[in-house]
Amino acid sequence: MRLAMTPPGYSTHLWFSWQRVGGLVLRYLYLLRNSWTRIVEMIYWPTVQMILWGLITKYLLTNTSWLAQAAGMLVAAVLLWDVVFRGQLGVSMMFMEEMYSRNLGHLFISPLRPYEMATALVFMSLVRTLISFGGSSLLAIVLYQFSIFEMGFPLLTFFINLLVFGWGMGLLICGLLLRYGFAAESLAWAAVFALAPLCGIYYPVSTLPGWLQPVAWLLPPSHVFEGMRALLLNHVYRYDLLFTAMALNAAYLVLGLGVFLAIFTLARRRGLLLSAGE
Repeated sequence: MRLAMTPPGYSTHLWFSWQRVGGLVLRYLYLLRNSWTRIVEMIYWPTVQMILWGLITKYLLTNTSWLAQAAGMLVAAVLLWDVVFRGQLGVSMMFMEEMYSRNLGHLFISPLRPYEMATALVFMSLVRTLISFGGSSLLAIVLYQFSIFEMGFPLLTFFINLLVFGWGMGLLICGLLLRYGFAAESLAWAAVFALAPLCGIYYPVSTLPGWLQPVAWLLPPSHVFEGMRALLLNHVYRYDLLFTAMALNAAYLVLGLGVFLAIFTLARRRGLLLSAGE
């Protein structure tokens, strides 16, 4: 017997139906049309990759000698950039885990303070980053005979500066997640990559267009990667770049923590802690 709601001529017993496929496609198109964030995200990733690798190509075409002077430069850049990414992601992902499980309201019924949670998120970010960085660095020794640990003490300062910047970004994203919910979830993955072309990871800041260079110097990773190149190419440790990166990182960390605490206070007043994750 045909169901009352089944359209005439439509069989529910077909092994494959273009009508069913078309119904799902139409649903997904409606979802896509009504979500500008999904559309922007589709354009965002290839655009960032195009800009980043376009600048790398531009630099390599005119400066090929540095590859011979410092073997492993690109490997070192990749390893250190991952510290920023893992540092930020370690904070924001652990916070999203609490949102996924709708556990924020339960946590803050207890005497837990928001700055205590921020401290715990930062600590877990450190643990996750150490595991990631340590494993990939050891693998680089096996695969490419390049040991980033040969940098010695400067490596520690590079690592700490990049990690602290990731923490500042992560706390800022946690605040936005608390305020806007999962509508801001894509920021956890996209925010750091948006800054990658400006940070001079694989090329000097001077490769950027002139109007972008002042913006790049406002980012601590730009100073760190310039310092890394100076160390590997010229065997010079740039203390001026180190101190500038430290000062900028202090500002970014205070900003990220301040935004997180301010939005937490707002969320508690509006009851957003109980609805987080819905």
